[in-house]
Amino acid sequence: MAAHKKCSDELRERATRMAVELRQDPATRPGAISRVAGQLGMHPETLRNWVRQAEVDGGTRAGTTTSDAQRLVELERENRELRRANHILRTASAYAGDRCQVGVGSSRLRSAS
Repeated sequence: MAAHKKCSDELRERATRMAVELRQDPATRPGAISRVAGQLGMHPETLRNWVRQAEVDGGTRAGTTTSDAQRLVELERENRELRRANHILRTASAYAGDRCQVGVGSSRLRSAS
């Protein structure tokens, strides 16, 4: 399998802009993505995904925008961290509670005897 080649942001924007412009004209719409991808030496499905996301971000297609998706990732990460912190605090609290109960119970036993 070939090594994954990361395209620059500049190339991504240029390719997306070219494909979107060609797709706006009904005469050049069929095969526009394949033609642009071939001219720029990239896989057509990669460009198709970029164009689809650009349409979502532009509001012409339904879906989750890039900024919303990024915000969701941040919120999920924060949620994981908070759940982890709560678990640690609950565990520490239960451990401290067990120690306090053992201490209280043993002093009662000494004073009762």
